[in-house]
Amino acid sequence: MKSIFSSREAILSAAILIALGLIATRFPAFIEPKKLLAVFNDTSPLIILAIGQMIVILTKCIDLSVAANLALSGMIVAMTNGMVPDLPIAILILIAIGIGTFLGALNGLLVWKLSIPSIVVTLGTMTIFRGIIFVISDGKWVNAHEMTPAFKAVPREVVFGLPGLSWFAIFAVILFAILLTRTPLGRMFFAVGSNPNAAVYAGISVGKTQFWAFVFSGALSGLAGYLWVARYSVAYVDIAIGFELEVVAACVIGGVAISGGIGSIAGAVLGALFLGVIKNALPVIGISPFWQMAISGSAIIVAIALNTRALRKKGRVILKSAEAQG
Repeated sequence: MKSIFSSREAILSAAILIALGLIATRFPAFIEPKKLLAVFNDTSPLIILAIGQMIVILTKCIDLSVAANLALSGMIVAMTNGMVPDLPIAILILIAIGIGTFLGALNGLLVWKLSIPSIVVTLGTMTIFRGIIFVISDGKWVNAHEMTPAFKAVPREVVFGLPGLSWFAIFAVILFAILLTRTPLGRMFFAVGSNPNAAVYAGISVGKTQFWAFVFSGALSGLAGYLWVARYSVAYVDIAIGFELEVVAACVIGGVAISGGIGSIAGAVLGALFLGVIKNALPVIGISPFWQMAISGSAIIVAIALNTRALRKKGRVILKSAEAQG
């Protein structure tokens, strides 16, 4: 029982419930099921991107280009829909995922083959991707009237009480939870992040594993790109600008260690939901949304401090055990 309540996921779940309780004292309607489902739907793009970012962070890397990847993938499929309106939506979704996967693979190759730090690579590609959006769109917007009704309908179509956007997030959570916990590749992600040297001795290619982490992150960014553009019915250069910071915040708050090797899908999802609740609640209770940045920043600092303290405690226990055996 103690281990259950000391886990990061349990603590974060309790924090979300406490936050909802405090919000309910000011605005009781916020905790109605319909409102909570709307919060989950609003948070779905963040959940999808946080899953990809979590996998990258597990391997001791970071992907700062996720939002730019989202924007570029979304812009391309929006323009494609305008030029070829009869193209099936399923094909457009696959195109978005394919573009995102290619951009993620580009990041992965630069990290793997050239041994460039991931923060440098993705900071550069983030700027490049934004520049490409400006070039191909000539700085113009793709607006709702230039998109077909079918293109805009998928994220909004309600199935079993939930919009399509929410279902995409749920399927992503299930798929990648299975990948990380039930496949050799998933175990490689943890191994590379926990101890790269030991992973090499075990026959695991660190660079190749990091490459695949970026590929998955890119694919999810591409999917989120279509969903974002279709839901809001607009595509432009600065779409989702700065969103990569929220994605990193969701992971860190969810207990994903920046040092790599530690994290869970549940934690990343709960971290995203925590930010989603705060983001949706602040305007409702009359607090400026700009406070969200301060709250997110504070939460990141606290989360990193807790992660560091937990790792130090584990280290001391191991050393004491070794000394006792000696």
